[in-house]
Amino acid sequence: MYEQIVIAGFGGQGVLFAGKILAYMGMDTGKELSWLPSYGPEMRGGTCNCSVIIADSQIGSPIIQRPDALIVMNKPSLEKFVDTVKPGGVIVLDSSLIDTKVERGDVTVVYIPAMKIAESAGAGTLGNMVMAGAYMKAREDMFDVDDLYKSVKEHTPAKRANLAEKNIELIKAGYEFKQC
Repeated sequence: MYEQIVIAGFGGQGVLFAGKILAYMGMDTGKELSWLPSYGPEMRGGTCNCSVIIADSQIGSPIIQRPDALIVMNKPSLEKFVDTVKPGGVIVLDSSLIDTKVERGDVTVVYIPAMKIAESAGAGTLGNMVMAGAYMKAREDMFDVDDLYKSVKEHTPAKRANLAEKNIELIKAGYEFKQC
């Protein structure tokens, strides 16, 4: 396995944290991993993305040119990265914030209203966890979602321990979402 993931959106949407929990999951399951954040100087509200590689073998470079998967939380990021995804790859997009349909027929696209799901659960800022759950469902042949739950419990910072269960609840909501 050699899974290259780009997660992209605006600063403040939890893009980097979503990447971190996927990276922790890889580390906790004995995989090689790379996590590389990238964000503009604006921080909150500016563009933000991170690259995560989870692999069975050594990773030569943290730079991703052609991701296997794109988790995208805003329209500018979709426009920037949509054509970089490898044929046969997966694009998970927040359909409550992105009104564009992906015109590629060579990728699997998961449209999930992540922010709406998070808001209805009383956690409007945790759409990133819904997106992580939808990604896990799309890649269930590679990853076990229970490993992600364990990593969230183990690696949520102590000062935010109260959010661990809510994060898991929203990952489950994304994982169980049925796309029409």
